[in-house]
Amino acid sequence: MSAGAVERVSVCFNYGCLAQSEVEISDERLAEIGRLLKVAGDAESERKAISTAVGRMLAWAGEQSPIRADRGGNYADEGVYGRMDCIDHSTTTTRLLRLIEAKGMLRFHHVLDPALRRRFLLFEHYSALIEEREPGASDCGCDGETETDPSKQFVVDSWFFDNGHAAAVMPLARWKSGESPGESPNENE
Repeated sequence: MSAGAVERVSVCFNYGCLAQSEVEISDERLAEIGRLLKVAGDAESERKAISTAVGRMLAWAGEQSPIRADRGGNYADEGVYGRMDCIDHSTTTTRLLRLIEAKGMLRFHHVLDPALRRRFLLFEHYSALIEEREPGASDCGCDGETETDPSKQFVVDSWFFDNGHAAAVMPLARWKSGESPGESPNENE
């Protein structure tokens, strides 16, 4: 990228990606995310950095779009223009993660399609999803032929918190069982 360049990302809002807004993330801000992720020496510390990075990127997107009004969950911002449900969050967070992955900033994870948990046939919840990989392994199994390992998969769920807050990162199995952030002393593991 040349000096002053930006990356454009579309963010979803108003539930079910009913509305979208294109936001810009400057090369300076991307470099900040790169520095944050570069200090991670292993997969666990990279997940913690991803949590912070997603929060920052959503805050920057909120400076340019109505998502700044988003509050955690689905009820604190009911009826507010810019509110985000789990579909909006999982779609937007996946787009942000794919941007940093495409920039080569993820060394220990690759980005998968969003995950779904279904409880009691009525309650569905989506989240962005990453999978731990060995450093130096190919960047992703995007061709659909690479088998994934659920024990190495982690949700990156920004839905639980107000805009700009670090995302919850937790093992897919715990999240699928219905666990929410704050219910475990090691929620980012």
